[in-house]
Amino acid sequence: MRPDVSSPPPSTELEGHLRLRRRNYLLCAVGVLLSGVTHPLMLGSVIPEVLVTHFAWSLSLVVMGVVVGARWMRAYAASSFAAVLALVGLLVDIRFSGGVHSPFFPGLYAVPLIIAVFTPGLRLPTLVACVLTLLSVLLTCWWSGAPAQVALSQACSFAFVAWISVYGGRTYRRLRDAEREADRERVEALQRLTESERLRAQSERNRAEMERLAVVGKLAAGVAHEVNNPLAYVKSNLGFLQEELREAAPDVEELRRVLDETQQGVLRIQQIVTDLRRFSRDTTVEAEESCTVEEAMGEAQRLASVRLRSLGEVVAEVAPALPRVRVSQRHLVQVLVNLLLNAADALETAAPQRPARIVLRARAMPEGVRLDVEDNGPGIPEAVLPRLFEPFFTTKPPGKGTGLGLALCREYLARAGGTLAAENVPEGGARFILRLPGLSARSAA
Repeated sequence: MRPDVSSPPPSTELEGHLRLRRRNYLLCAVGVLLSGVTHPLMLGSVIPEVLVTHFAWSLSLVVMGVVVGARWMRAYAASSFAAVLALVGLLVDIRFSGGVHSPFFPGLYAVPLIIAVFTPGLRLPTLVACVLTLLSVLLTCWWSGAPAQVALSQACSFAFVAWISVYGGRTYRRLRDAEREADRERVEALQRLTESERLRAQSERNRAEMERLAVVGKLAAGVAHEVNNPLAYVKSNLGFLQEELREAAPDVEELRRVLDETQQGVLRIQQIVTDLRRFSRDTTVEAEESCTVEEAMGEAQRLASVRLRSLGEVVAEVAPALPRVRVSQRHLVQVLVNLLLNAADALETAAPQRPARIVLRARAMPEGVRLDVEDNGPGIPEAVLPRLFEPFFTTKPPGKGTGLGLALCREYLARAGGTLAAENVPEGGARFILRLPGLSARSAA
């Protein structure tokens, strides 16, 4: 499953903007305070008005940072106030330190840039700052008695700085909007991917369930006959017991023998119903991730016997002391039942007809267990072998197969680290080879 990645919530994004603005206010306050303290180095003397102005200006910026951080003032109003405060402070400095020749005069050019930093997502404060600063530049030129040519030169120089401020703010907004759009598209793509994965998993479950029910359908026709045989036997024995009990001195040993046989018939019926119910049960969580091959083979034989009994014999050749395998018993039983029923279908169509013989052969290997399902049927056509495990590929007539059985069998084993292959037996017939991974010592513990 994939990780849940989403865009930051609005509250988190707002907190980030507030911290950024508060930090900017505090940094500007430090810069204003330093410029006020060091102004004698620039002017050659201490000007009290300049010193007082810078201290008041710096204190005002600190207060603005606190106000913005506490959300007591809207960002737009705070930025507008900061712009006015910067212009007033600079104009006071310039007024008392030489007018247009003051070393503070170039600071007017920085006002729109400062406002653009304070309000990176807003356009109007930067435009207002540009207009007010241009008026301040012209007012300073008028105070200083500068000629019109100097005033025009200063206005043109400032227009370039103002353009950079406006363009920079616009570029930032575009980048921010593009980033937000990219985040939104990324989240939507992940959501679509998650939904697609969910639908794919649901489709896989539906496909497996359809194949399992198809196998149950194949078995259903023989279940009635398989249950009817022991049921008739039980009924006959009960009739015999009823007649014997009417005798004055019934043979107790004979009654006990008939009762034991009747009990065996009932247990046979119970076993058939239990196996079929467990096989057809829909469950997505396995109760166990390993099983013994002998138990799985026995259950598969009992389930498939309702179909195979009339065709011939099923022989199990199991080597002693086989290790447990890392496959769930339900899946291994389903694989074996599919293979046994496929063998029955092949034997029914064999020409000439012959007594069926299906061999289940299991032996240990270094990596686990090899289990062969071999029959004496007509074998698999060479043209079919390469496509035998393709989903929805089947050589059976319409209505006789889904084309999913062998594909699912291979998939079940592959999930557990096993393999399923098919080949023809030289003497005639087909052989399916299951390689089942064994449990490691650590897993078994």
